[in-house]
Amino acid sequence: MRRPSPTLNPAQGHWLTITVLVTLLPHSQHLPAWLSAICALLLGWRFTLDRGASRAPAKGILLLLVAVTVVAAVAVEYRHLMGKDPGLAVLAAFACLKLLESRSVRDGRSAVLLCFFLQMGQFLNDQAIPVAVLTLLGIALALATLAALEGGGPPRLLMKRATGLLTTAAPFMLALFVLFPRIQGPLWGLPHDAFSGMTGLSDTMSPGSIGNLVRSGEIAFRAQFDGPLPPTQQRYWRGPVLSVFDGTTWRPGFSTLSRTPPHSLSGPTYRYSLTLEPHNLHWLLALDLPRHPDGNSRYTTDLQLVSVDPVRERRRYQLEAYPAAIAGQSEPGHVIRRNLRLPEGRNPRLLALGRDIAGRLTSPPDRVSALIETFRRQDLQYTLTTPRLGADAADAFFFDTRQGFCEHFASAFAIAARAAGVPTRVVTGYQGGELNPLDGTLVVRQSDAHAWVEVWSATRGWQRVDPTAASAPTRIDNGIAGALPDSDALPLFMQPRMAWLRTLQWRWEAIGNAWNQWVIGYNDERQRNFLSELGFEIGGLGDLLIATGITAGTLIVGLLLWALRTPRRSDPLDRLWDRFCGKLAVAGTERPRWMGPVAFAAEAAMRHPRASGTIHAIARRYARLRYGPAAPDRRELDRLSNDIRRLTLK
Repeated sequence: MRRPSPTLNPAQGHWLTITVLVTLLPHSQHLPAWLSAICALLLGWRFTLDRGASRAPAKGILLLLVAVTVVAAVAVEYRHLMGKDPGLAVLAAFACLKLLESRSVRDGRSAVLLCFFLQMGQFLNDQAIPVAVLTLLGIALALATLAALEGGGPPRLLMKRATGLLTTAAPFMLALFVLFPRIQGPLWGLPHDAFSGMTGLSDTMSPGSIGNLVRSGEIAFRAQFDGPLPPTQQRYWRGPVLSVFDGTTWRPGFSTLSRTPPHSLSGPTYRYSLTLEPHNLHWLLALDLPRHPDGNSRYTTDLQLVSVDPVRERRRYQLEAYPAAIAGQSEPGHVIRRNLRLPEGRNPRLLALGRDIAGRLTSPPDRVSALIETFRRQDLQYTLTTPRLGADAADAFFFDTRQGFCEHFASAFAIAARAAGVPTRVVTGYQGGELNPLDGTLVVRQSDAHAWVEVWSATRGWQRVDPTAASAPTRIDNGIAGALPDSDALPLFMQPRMAWLRTLQWRWEAIGNAWNQWVIGYNDERQRNFLSELGFEIGGLGDLLIATGITAGTLIVGLLLWALRTPRRSDPLDRLWDRFCGKLAVAGTERPRWMGPVAFAAEAAMRHPRASGTIHAIARRYARLRYGPAAPDRRELDRLSNDIRRLTLK
């Protein structure tokens, strides 16, 4: 028959509550607000329960909460249960409910195991430094809680034990991180929503889409140049190319893929590396016009660089840029027709403007120049707070409100240019970037998102035209902060009066960049380069496995030798037991090292029958204090010391 598990005491309950709370903190920003509130309520209920201020809920109530309320609510929230987001949400609720229903030490261990699963799941959402620090703290608290469940003790002693375990494991963790083979992709299948929640540039453009993105201060990518940076006017980071327009939304047209660049590689060259944040789409960002010597990418016929696989993790790649290159002089007829096509009956005033220019001018370059001059004279204002524009949004922007963001400028210009008989397409991406003075990287944020157009001629091919630069040149020269009329609409870190906050941000982002490059971005290529710098030439997977095994074995032997050579520092209870055993040894009864206290007491009592009662009492007291659920206090130690002192052996 299995022995029942001891009941949790209030101190153990507090340890469990704190561990669950710290484990759930990184998850709180990804959980629904109502579920976070429920978790907070359950944690508070457990805290009052341990303080004796409330009664424990019945098992039936908890079952109702689990089976009906929480699971059903999560299913309604996410519209499914099989996936990362609903899975973590249900696990978070289960951890709180398990904590609330925990009565015994065995229940407490189950709650701690749930915490370990949740700590691992945190990295499915984010792998930043704060998350890693909170996870490490949660692991330390979970280990301290397990120590509290096994016997308790002062909080400082429990945290010291947990820290000691982590310190002992640190060499193994470091060795496995450096040497364990880096396998591309996950070791097991991830749920279909494992990459949900990624933000970034879309592969479509409609009024307001880029303006909404610009309000985010998140980093889109970082670039590090081998030489001087290109001037601001050339920092157009090319992304999705949009050729199909339905009157409201611009979408990509059909294009074929190639391993070789569809443009000439001539003129000045910029060489740089780019670290792109994940966005779960195929497009890659690059300066015009790119060369990317990587087998995992392709070139499209519309001069876009795309990845073979969706960009679902931070990706670093080497690039070359040829800003003076010429491309697309001999486009097929179907491409020209596609980039002239406009929906019937939409934006009639812009269509009339374009046809009027076409009637006056015969040369396509002259028509483009006339359109640029028309945009300059129109007194258009660059702003994030655009009014509602209606069905013919481009007409309303250009002729009525005259207020808009880059997507309004680009869309209106493309419509008028097509109406003027000039093949035109919209290009979205990013423009500009700021140099971090601490690590020398060019940081491009979501707030630098931009849209421009490309016009085609048989002699020049595709040429970039930025109607925003024609109407609001400060956007290109000084960035978005210098172009918007009201800086209050900007993110806090971009506002001019927050220069001190920008300095702090540079420092934090430099640290984050180093973390991303050497920890999160420690892939197979970096692993080979790092080991090569240390003098180890790794030929393949077998060499890495052998090196990992040898290093782990060496660490185990080293720790074993250290443990054997380190003198054992006994606690007060062990010192009292050693004094008791020494007293019996002097009387002729020496304890074998393998014998437990109760068995030794039985043998010693047979040899010293007159003191048998005291011997058994001392052994039982020691066994209870050493192996019982509670740590011995000072009074218990004093009683044991007095019993040993009064022991008389004759």
